[in-house]
Amino acid sequence: MEDEAKRPSLYGAPLWREVRNALLNLPIGVAGFAVTAVLLTAGLGLAVTVIGLPLLAFGLGCCRRFGRLARARARADLGSTVPEPEPLRPSRAGVAGRVMAALADGLSWRSALYCVVLLIWGILGFVLTLLLLVVGWPVLPWAMRMLSAVSRWLVEVLLAPGALAERVRELEDDRGVVVDTAAADLRRIERDLHDGAQARLVALAMDLGLAKEKLTEDPAAARQMVDAAHGEVKLALQELRDLARGIHPAVLTDRGLDAALSSVAARCTLPGGVRVHVELGGERPDSAVEGIAYFTVSELLTNASKHSGARTASVDVWRQEGRLMLTVRDDGRGGARVHPGGGLAGLAERAESVDGVFVVDSPAEGPTSVTVELPWHTRAGHKG
Repeated sequence: MEDEAKRPSLYGAPLWREVRNALLNLPIGVAGFAVTAVLLTAGLGLAVTVIGLPLLAFGLGCCRRFGRLARARARADLGSTVPEPEPLRPSRAGVAGRVMAALADGLSWRSALYCVVLLIWGILGFVLTLLLLVVGWPVLPWAMRMLSAVSRWLVEVLLAPGALAERVRELEDDRGVVVDTAAADLRRIERDLHDGAQARLVALAMDLGLAKEKLTEDPAAARQMVDAAHGEVKLALQELRDLARGIHPAVLTDRGLDAALSSVAARCTLPGGVRVHVELGGERPDSAVEGIAYFTVSELLTNASKHSGARTASVDVWRQEGRLMLTVRDDGRGGARVHPGGGLAGLAERAESVDGVFVVDSPAEGPTSVTVELPWHTRAGHKG
């Protein structure tokens, strides 16, 4: 008896939410069909005039609002998990841009179809629900469950955001990440030039000016100043080389990932060194993918040197089913995590911007292993 008391009633609140949804389908379906029939028919009929297409776009916008209402009702009454779509984003400003965005939106047209279907289903559901409430009380819960399943299916099939729309949204987000990263890189380059090579060259010009003044009256002092200026020139050139390597190393362009990553490993300060193994079958991926792979490995080795206390590390790069795979491991402390604003998050975002995958495996006691999967996009005719 105690178990039966705890068992939820078939005639509880969920049932009455389903009944409410079925009964409201009819008046909402009538309103939606009226809007669809009047505005879309008028818009299509007047399409050759100046007001036809705007009227059609307005009608589609109204259908989209009916779709938003239907999704909200399905979530509240039927337990649906269909998400809300992104708002329309016209490709150009002005009325013409908004009209074209509405006419090209697949969800708006599917919402119009839903408004038509809902009228038919609303009439059928309304009649069946009233009949069940009057004479079908013993089977009401099971019958309403089936009616609700159909209503939920209609919403999820006709009103869910399309996969293409979601992919466009993801690409727009990734584009924003890439733009922000590029802007940050440009600011870094500007700062490095201003504080490093530029400042050094300004000081060099001043020293050479003083040496020129002393050339006749104190040749020995002028010679010392020229020697010092010569050293400053070497330092400025080294800073410019380092800066150029940070933008895109020449060895990567000329010789590919194997040579470029070997160069990175040679500069790494880990006591036991870095082992590099690259197996790409004599071909090279797209240059943008190569750049992402290079800077990812470079940053991961820098992190291992500075933060992990590692003694050795390894870099493995290979091709697998049209994808570029790379793994960087170190034997240092673990606990590395991808968190917003962190260095690993930036590397993950850079990989995801080209449909890549970035996975970190770093237990607290170590070791740390980072695996990155990138698209290949082989350049035709380019052999590494």
